[in-house]
Amino acid sequence: MKSVNGKPSSVTPRNKKDQIQISGPQPLTADFKLYPITDRNVFSAQCSMYLAIESILEAGVNTIQLREKDLPVRELFDMAVWMRELTREYGAKLIINDRVDVALSVEADGVHLGRNGIPADAVRKISGDKLLLGVSAHNLEEAVLAERDGADFITVGPIYETPSKLKYGEPIGIDALRKVKSRISIPVFAIGGIKLDKVNEVREAGADGIAVISAILKAENIKKTTEEFLRLLK
Repeated sequence: MKSVNGKPSSVTPRNKKDQIQISGPQPLTADFKLYPITDRNVFSAQCSMYLAIESILEAGVNTIQLREKDLPVRELFDMAVWMRELTREYGAKLIINDRVDVALSVEADGVHLGRNGIPADAVRKISGDKLLLGVSAHNLEEAVLAERDGADFITVGPIYETPSKLKYGEPIGIDALRKVKSRISIPVFAIGGIKLDKVNEVREAGADGIAVISAILKAENIKKTTEEFLRLLK
């Protein structure tokens, strides 16, 4: 830009290509279909979980949730720092379970809220609308409430029987998943006992994607299994 008397002069671009388009940060979206969730208790050593997470990311996963509810907050923070560095290296989103403070402190991409946790709309205010918000639901009523509160996506289940979800009662089944999808406009991820042979069934019921823990973390070949899930979800 030329200057007149030391001040920048106004120059009109000759065409639209010369104009500089300035836009703010793009909103985060649930642009994923496979949603792996951590559980360090599956492994005999913490380093094994780290290797597993890296294998999952190497397979092409672009979003992962850190869910270690029984960890003291300082240990959870340390784990989140490591996972933030790794997910950035692979260009993947990091979601932190429940702990909004940890999510904000490590600059995570989102937080996943339990049904008895702080509502999604409150988290949106706290975070300045900087976090992708997932919410767990276990029936149609909770799913509708999560969407009303401002969730960006939900997980619903358990669809099938699974040890990690026993405390939530009996599996809700495929029909309940269909009912949720008929009433919810935000993405719905099926969770609970979903192995490779169940992917087509939950997709046909309307699920936008699936959330998994043991189906990947307990696999003999974690990377290969993750790749197969991704293939089935295309």
